[in-house]
Amino acid sequence: MKSGSNNNPIGIFDSGLGGLTVLKELIRILPSENIIYFGDTARVPYGTKSKNAVRNFSRQITKFLIRHDVKLILVACNTASALALNDIKKIAKKIPVVGVIKSGVRAAVSETVNKKIGIIGTSATIKSESYKSAIKRLGGKIKIIQQPCPLFVPLVEEGWIDSKITEDIAKIYLYPLKKAGCDVVILGCTHYPMIKKIIRQVVGKKIKLIDSAKEVSKDVKKILSNKGLIRMAKSRGNLKFYVSDAPDKFSKLSKIFLGKFISDVKKVDIERY
Repeated sequence: MKSGSNNNPIGIFDSGLGGLTVLKELIRILPSENIIYFGDTARVPYGTKSKNAVRNFSRQITKFLIRHDVKLILVACNTASALALNDIKKIAKKIPVVGVIKSGVRAAVSETVNKKIGIIGTSATIKSESYKSAIKRLGGKIKIIQQPCPLFVPLVEEGWIDSKITEDIAKIYLYPLKKAGCDVVILGCTHYPMIKKIIRQVVGKKIKLIDSAKEVSKDVKKILSNKGLIRMAKSRGNLKFYVSDAPDKFSKLSKIFLGKFISDVKKVDIERY
């Protein structure tokens, strides 16, 4: 990184729009930071793609972010965090890389009382068993119940956040976790906080829901602080948005995730990287 790297942006990427839930939380706790967000809207969802495809996509996006001289890379995609984190770190070299999995796991292990943790995520995230492995390394003898919820992402991106259809599907997906007696459930996809209200209704008030967006944002702040890379300006940071396809659609749907319309979204030929 060049001198004056405190002012360099944080780079965030996701397979599409879900990472905006992470961005929203990051802005809340680090309002002065400059941030570049990349959504791979041409190739979303990652959850149904092969491991090699996700690794290749992640390498391309990492190279794109490095070209923008980012001071930290936040992988706001559970599938990429599960399948490609080592690839990203190799390319990033000295640039810190943070994935969403470890942050959520640490919170879940500290919160569980009966040692039964549920994990919901995309098919690829669940199949990778990254959450399960991380919990076992950190938490010892904990019973882990994993549940893929592949329909949640398209439902959120259709804007069906309060829909009866979404609630009915949630009841089917979440039943095994309730039956197993989980007292903590990790929302293992950045889209899922958007339907947190429905998930809460289905699982009940006694189950603690872990939102990885909040946990990983705390970790980013800690890393930047430890490295002396916090931007000290009193002004709010600049936000830049890039996508691999359909910038107009991204702008329209961004209001669902961020609560405001993003007008300036640039399309990038990510295959060049």
